[in-house]
Amino acid sequence: MIKEVTVTAETIEEAEQKAREQLGRDEINVEVLQQPEKKKFGLFGGNPAKIRAYIELAPVDCAKEYLEDILGKMGISGFELTSEEIEGGAVINIEGDDIGFIIGHRGETLDALQYLTGLVANHVDNEYYRISINIGNYREKREKTLEILGRKLAFKAVKTGAKTSLEPMNPYERRIIHTAVQKVRGATSWSEGENLQRHVVIGPDPEYKPSYRERGGYGRVRRQSNFNKDGSYNRRPRTTGYQRRVYSEDEAHPQDSMFSSFENDSSSERVRESINERPDTSLYGKIEIRKRPESEEE
Repeated sequence: MIKEVTVTAETIEEAEQKAREQLGRDEINVEVLQQPEKKKFGLFGGNPAKIRAYIELAPVDCAKEYLEDILGKMGISGFELTSEEIEGGAVINIEGDDIGFIIGHRGETLDALQYLTGLVANHVDNEYYRISINIGNYREKREKTLEILGRKLAFKAVKTGAKTSLEPMNPYERRIIHTAVQKVRGATSWSEGENLQRHVVIGPDPEYKPSYRERGGYGRVRRQSNFNKDGSYNRRPRTTGYQRRVYSEDEAHPQDSMFSSFENDSSSERVRESINERPDTSLYGKIEIRKRPESEEE
């Protein structure tokens, strides 16, 4: 977009200075329309200098000028506008003292200013250019509040199975709610209403199937059974640690010598015979019977 002014003055320098003040820029493009001419004999003829000065404005520059004009007509002074380029648009920050009332109830006034400023910016190159207006990090705080609200109502919908309708919001805030609800399994959101009454509804997802753990189960991992289908025990070989050795029919077990040596030893036969011949000796040793004194017997 080109903004231009036509200025006349006695000299070219004076005309350029006036053009800078009117355009509000130090760097301007100047086209001389008429050179100054002095009067002859100080009485006849003579022409002043005439120039055409112009500057090329970006969409964000037009938006800032429009916003500055609107705020001035609202009686607001002592503010400063700064801009930051983002992908597909720009963010305009309003800084100053006692300007919080510009936000309005739940950001309604700020949203209205943002909408009008965006229309001006989009008419510069007839292309979509997104303008966002922020005051004191209000947008960041509002976004965080909407995220918490969306997740809270999503968990409530999963738990109770009921749906909740929110207040009307602009497309940007509705998009924040939808994104927050998508992060909660079992919940979904959709928009209802038209124009200014467009709002978000959060409810349970009818297509979601909860797992056994989410239905209240213990979620225990089932271990593989060691029993076969016919009831027999399936002993699986050890993969680590001690391995049980399998002996063949011809190979003797090491512990067999312990029992066989005791059973076949001749000394064991003599021990048995001595025990059998002495009936007053028990298997665990001799047990003596205590006799009572004669005084106790009487």
